[in-house]
Amino acid sequence: MKKSFVGIVTVMIILLLSGQALASHVVQAGETLWSIAQKYNTTVAALAQKNGIKNVNYIEAGQTLLIPGQETKSVVHTVKPGETLWLISRAYKTTVAAIASANNITNINLINAGAKLLIPTTGDAVPARGGRVFSAAELDLLARLVHAEAAGEPYLGQVAVAATVLNRLDSPQYPNTISGVIYQVVNGYYQYSPVLDGRINLPANNTARQAVAEAINGADPSYGATGFYNPAKTTNQWVRQQPVTVTIGNHVFFR
Repeated sequence: MKKSFVGIVTVMIILLLSGQALASHVVQAGETLWSIAQKYNTTVAALAQKNGIKNVNYIEAGQTLLIPGQETKSVVHTVKPGETLWLISRAYKTTVAAIASANNITNINLINAGAKLLIPTTGDAVPARGGRVFSAAELDLLARLVHAEAAGEPYLGQVAVAATVLNRLDSPQYPNTISGVIYQVVNGYYQYSPVLDGRINLPANNTARQAVAEAINGADPSYGATGFYNPAKTTNQWVRQQPVTVTIGNHVFFR
């Protein structure tokens, strides 16, 4: 079994370097190929073939088996300042737990800028409406805007704020990136006050991040709005003349 195990490790290293990783299973005491096959919805024959096992009645505890049909992509991500495991997991359509496990991270709240993380994933980025994908930095920027604009608003209103930015992406009247929309200046006027006064640089809380995730996944409580305002805080007559889609909390949403 020693030669077989070395061969498996070699194959796994080659696959990792080529950008593909095969899911593996470490045999526990009392397990059989049949029980493992049942766990992964495969067959004893397929397991034996994938791992070069000649005697299907003999496996050892601690042995690593490759699982057929469980291929996933693996990429290396360099942590940028301000990034969290949650943001990175969203960007690569995976989970915090999966990243932590792949990199032996015990404190999921502590990662260092510049660290290189192996990301197990079946996709390259978070899918959104229209097949768009967003980077971790874009998701963080949107979450910071939601936090700055709507931290005191109902959760549904925070989702709606995030959705309005995504709705602008779908309109030819606005830039086609999240950063382009948020930092857009029209006739000398910033589109979002947090950009003007610097609040956009404050870190987002978990509620804002979750609101962004819901909007990215298709939720739109704004009913297609491309903007919003608080009647008690704005004197802008243009926004007051736009068709209203819904009012949530203190925000009026329009398009």
